Amino acid sequence: MLHFNRCQHLKKITQKCFSSIHVKTDKHAQRFLSRTFALAELRKSWYSTHSLVGDKNIILMGPPGAGKTTVGRIIGQKLGCCVIDVDDDILEKTWNMSVSEKLQDVGNEQFLEEEGKAVLNFSASGSVISLTGSNPMHDASMWHLKKNGVIVYLDVPLLDLIHRLKLMKIDRIVGRNSGTSMKDLLKFRRQYYKKWYDARVFCESGASPEEVADKVLNAIKRYQDVDSETFISTRHVWPKHCEQKVSTKFFSEAVIEGLASDGGLFVPAKEFPELSCGEWKSLVGATYIERAQILLERCIHPADIPAARLGEMIETAYGENFACSKIAPVRHLSGNQFILELFHGPTGSFKDLSLQLMPHIFAHCIPPSCNYMILVATSGDTGSAVLNGFSRLNKNDKQRIAVVTFFPENGVSDFQKAQIIGSQRENGWAVGVESDFDFCQTAIKRIFNDSDFTGFLTVEYGTILSSANSINWGRLLPQVVYHASAYLDLVSQGFISFGSPVDVCIPTGNFGNILAAVYAKMMGIPIRKFICASNQNRVLTDFIKTGHYDLRERKLAQTFSPSIDILKSSNLERHLHLMANKDGQLMTELFNQLESQHHFQIEKVLVEKLQQDFVADWCSEGECLAAINSTYNTSGYILDPHTAVAKVVADRVQDKTCPVIVSSTAHYSKFAPAIMQALKIKEINETSSSQLYLLGSYNALPPLHEALLERTKQQEKTEYQVCAADVNVLKSHVEKLIQNQFI
Repeated sequence: MLHFNRCQHLKKITQKCFSSIHVKTDKHAQRFLSRTFALAELRKSWYSTHSLVGDKNIILMGPPGAGKTTVGRIIGQKLGCCVIDVDDDILEKTWNMSVSEKLQDVGNEQFLEEEGKAVLNFSASGSVISLTGSNPMHDASMWHLKKNGVIVYLDVPLLDLIHRLKLMKIDRIVGRNSGTSMKDLLKFRRQYYKKWYDARVFCESGASPEEVADKVLNAIKRYQDVDSETFISTRHVWPKHCEQKVSTKFFSEAVIEGLASDGGLFVPAKEFPELSCGEWKSLVGATYIERAQILLERCIHPADIPAARLGEMIETAYGENFACSKIAPVRHLSGNQFILELFHGPTGSFKDLSLQLMPHIFAHCIPPSCNYMILVATSGDTGSAVLNGFSRLNKNDKQRIAVVTFFPENGVSDFQKAQIIGSQRENGWAVGVESDFDFCQTAIKRIFNDSDFTGFLTVEYGTILSSANSINWGRLLPQVVYHASAYLDLVSQGFISFGSPVDVCIPTGNFGNILAAVYAKMMGIPIRKFICASNQNRVLTDFIKTGHYDLRERKLAQTFSPSIDILKSSNLERHLHLMANKDGQLMTELFNQLESQHHFQIEKVLVEKLQQDFVADWCSEGECLAAINSTYNTSGYILDPHTAVAKVVADRVQDKTCPVIVSSTAHYSKFAPAIMQALKIKEINETSSSQLYLLGSYNALPPLHEALLERTKQQEKTEYQVCAADVNVLKSHVEKLIQNQFI
């Protein structure tokens, strides 16, 4: 059956809890397995009924003026099937009067009821059905239609709709009363369309009906082919013979597992989806939430997360949790430099942009009967962001998903440490490790790859391990959105026209943020150069310049920018895999050599390929503080130390022939002592709150981060654990926390 493989991964995931017939299984375990297999069969049934095979309908939905009738006729001609227009073929024949006459006769509310009744009495199969603009406002009739078809939303730009309605001389639609503008009513209607669609066709401004019809057919094909969008490990070796099976994972599997079993990272087996120039232009006036939904729908198959559910997650993640309504605004700093402010989330760092969404994605993807323990290594900002994000799940999800974050006990700022510890909740804990971030990250990877330990946890406690670092694809993917959104904002603000190139400069440690910008370019954003900015731990800068990744004789330095105090950059593997045409064998050799010999060298052809897109440099501690000082004195803007590192590098290497977007990855409030030192403020008070109030008195931009200020007011001392730099000790902590949470 077409969709058999897609549901089998749920069985495989839950079988990990009791994978051997030789392990002990009690009645609880048997019930656990039977419930999970029942779920898999349910999903299997769901997919088969949505496969568009046989007598299913294609249902076109959209606002008045979207072109549903015309597009439906074109599709009907292409497929040789019946075409039904709800207005002409159902409503007017049922009522023996025109739709406009009926609306005038009974009024808005009664019209919706009469319309719904007429649709409920209608049935069809193997047809193309063009709905009215108001059909989605009647729940019962939409469920009736949805049971035997796939609903395709024709998402047409608002200005195009208004123009078409004027040409059609339509000045009244259902729901419009005196005093309500057509524009406002069409915006209001969107909430109903978002509720029902299975696939969206994002219509470019000025697109012809024939072009839209082709897009509909492509959307249907994608929806039907649920096994087409899969993921492979960066260390996957392609079979030499075509009859050999390729080991792939679905999106939901990649999110759940986090790290591939061979030690590699999951990447799409095919290329990133690319938007056309017209589609990008249609997003220029969109909100961040609207942009996120369009882009992530293209990257996540609806079989993994239905579009309507994904939209709910995005609205939950970005709706009320960010201090700025623009979520990730772009601010002009000076000259050709722009600041992408990624710190308006609840914990004040760019990690919030993904970790407010990723927990909802994760909770949706996992089987309902499994418990999961998320292991996270943090260099400073991820810890509080992941604890905050997973604490916002609903009660049921928090009972089956827990988080433990390991941070270098003496390798983060005092504020970051207090924030991590203070973010502990009933399903999240912080553990300080007497080592650096590289040890924490490596230890977690070793725990994942210890099949004896992970098998013991699943058998003994019914718990599976996963991750929420950027090694997890579900954590990395949302970061693509803000790089694309930043470019669109520059277009919207009139600084550039669409198609003009920009550079991006990003303070880089684990390579995830800058890699997300690479993916944004693959989707169609015209980024010219990726500028990798390092602090004194400049292993990435040296690598980009030489092709030699060398950790020998290199010791991690503690700096004013602790979140990029990293020597082992995990996501670099993903980019090298992309550059090397998905050569998994090469990735295995390189990163095994890095583990055993602490260095590797890539071939000259790959170095040249890397340097076509990337430039890199590093910033000293003195230069970092000087940049904070000079930027404040010239523009009244306070950079955090990581952003200052990026600005120093951008000033040095960017040629000023195009705009450069500097990623501001954290709010300066998290690094008050360094800021006060940079600004030569002598009265450095002892408490964090007094330091922030003093900085606030400078009336600088950006203003103080209210959520961070509230954090400093919390006087209670939260307990947390500290452990030695020993993988076995970390394992012991993980097991104890699992016992406390799930047993």
